[in-house]
Amino acid sequence: MSFPKYPAYKDSGVEWIGDIPVGWSIKPFWTLFRRVKRNGHAEKELLSVYRDYGVIPKSSRDDNSNKPSDDLTAYQLVKKNDLVINKMKAWQGSCAVSDFEGIVSPAYFVFFSTSNDFGRFIHYLFRCDLYISYYYSISKGVRPNQWDLDPEIHSRMPVILPPLTEQQTIASFLDRECGKIDALIAEQERLIALLAEKRQAVISHAVTKGLNPNAPMKNSGIPWIGMVPEGWEMMRVKNILSTIEQGWSPQCENYPRSSDAEWAVLKVGCVNTGIFNPSENKVLPETLDGNENLQVRVGDLLVSRANTRDLVGRSAVAERNYSHLMICDKIFRLRTRPDLCFPEYLSLFLQSFSGRHVIELAASGASQSMVNIGQGTILEMFFPVPPLETQRHILQNLNYNEEAEAIKNADQFINLARERRAALISAAVTGKIDVRAQSKARAA
Repeated sequence: MSFPKYPAYKDSGVEWIGDIPVGWSIKPFWTLFRRVKRNGHAEKELLSVYRDYGVIPKSSRDDNSNKPSDDLTAYQLVKKNDLVINKMKAWQGSCAVSDFEGIVSPAYFVFFSTSNDFGRFIHYLFRCDLYISYYYSISKGVRPNQWDLDPEIHSRMPVILPPLTEQQTIASFLDRECGKIDALIAEQERLIALLAEKRQAVISHAVTKGLNPNAPMKNSGIPWIGMVPEGWEMMRVKNILSTIEQGWSPQCENYPRSSDAEWAVLKVGCVNTGIFNPSENKVLPETLDGNENLQVRVGDLLVSRANTRDLVGRSAVAERNYSHLMICDKIFRLRTRPDLCFPEYLSLFLQSFSGRHVIELAASGASQSMVNIGQGTILEMFFPVPPLETQRHILQNLNYNEEAEAIKNADQFINLARERRAALISAAVTGKIDVRAQSKARAA
């Protein structure tokens, strides 16, 4: 779907904002919002700010590793339509207008509106790419996890404001269109989960029992592996590797690279589906030099060492060289000995029931939302190693089946849908597109 531009534009007077539609205005943040601290409401529901979901009850998700204080009296009351900003993660998009009443950390900024501006428009505006980049530019600190917003600079932040009725129109349009996109993403995520479960069962049987149902078997000596074909050798992973190493995680920009000429660092999600996804990366700032030794090379087996319990230890193999794309420190890079094991075969075993059993048993951490495995978990793992020709036959049988291709296609669809959603929000709230006709057509 394509959208028209506004009939006329004017200079906003703000370099990083550029032109805005005629009839829109720019106002400083302090004229629209007042910071408020309402303490002493420990009985209220605990809320949190998520980049992807906005302000929601903390209990509704299990992927927040921040443990609340035992004493909640200092926590701040948030009322509906209050603006809540995680001052240390605003540069990641952790700010939103709340639909809930509850309490948030004392480290957050809470604001109430002093005007009649429509909350949903502000919710979308401050979470769009343009404002996330601005928050990044005004966040300061020694290291990213300790970055902070400067309240004085933030109070002067220019805010794009269409007329009130137009704010309502834009917000309603985005609620509707983003809802459609989110529904499609959720559908594809359910499909991936079903396909992955089916694929894991097929993989698990192939890498422990082989493809020949009539092959003579022997006891592996490992209870969770059981019987394996004769001629397969039980080995520790460390004995079939030439190297294992971790990458580097400097503070990066909050967006992926646009070409192979840019240096970037992989995100841990690049291996989540078992198929390497190089688009899961963040651009390295121009002030930092890339490390050529950490570039992804063909045959690199990448394994996540930190993630949620169901995603830690996920693995994938790079199918080609990726110039200027580096592994991060939450990823192990394994290189197998070519005379003993294909990296793709070891990756399949790590995805099998037997491999997952060892990984999930060894994973540890303060919360279920972020657990870790050490190199020893991988290195000391026993697995049945068939002859190279048998490995090749199994890989040919598994790597090109319908489930693997469908998972890859669904994952690509999700990435494109998320990009589409972000682009649509940014274009609508900054006036790059005119969505008023769409709303009128729907009303008619």
